[in-house]
Amino acid sequence: MRSLILRHSLSLDGYAAPPAGVPEDFFLEYDEDEEFVAHTPAVLGSAGVHAMGARTYRDMAGHWPYQEGPEADAMNRIPKVVFSRKPIDTPWATTTVCSGDLATEVAGLKAQNGDPILAHGGVRFAQALVRADLVDEYHLLINPVAHGGGSPLFTEFTKLKLIDVKSFPRGNLALTYTRPDTTAS
Repeated sequence: MRSLILRHSLSLDGYAAPPAGVPEDFFLEYDEDEEFVAHTPAVLGSAGVHAMGARTYRDMAGHWPYQEGPEADAMNRIPKVVFSRKPIDTPWATTTVCSGDLATEVAGLKAQNGDPILAHGGVRFAQALVRADLVDEYHLLINPVAHGGGSPLFTEFTKLKLIDVKSFPRGNLALTYTRPDTTAS
């Protein structure tokens, strides 16, 4: 059985998407943190499948196939699953579309053998995974900026257990959480 890991960026004040008027990619500080950049390929490469919503898929499919290096290799080599209820073009190699009920589709992916499902996403996709209680592990990437508004990842009370912390020289943090009843180490 596979686990589902949600990898998502947050501002220091807990927002998963920026407020109106702030560019979508407000976590550019990551790119300037060499140690963080070096950490990322191992995380991406540990996945058995990359899962994402349609909007994130379109953005990534327009970027990663034209890049080189360890991050690009992990993103291009590992199969992708895109969740979309509407038809979507899938120009990126090794892509499967799941258009059914999110919980049912994720249960099917989890039932397969293999490495974890690494979910990337826009805030709506990530919130849907959290609300449906489908996430086994959270990899939250905290950027040292506060926006005072935006869209949160968590929209209701959620108790988690911290299992790992990595800090990086420019103030970025990589926090790993599980559910309190999970016995991950």
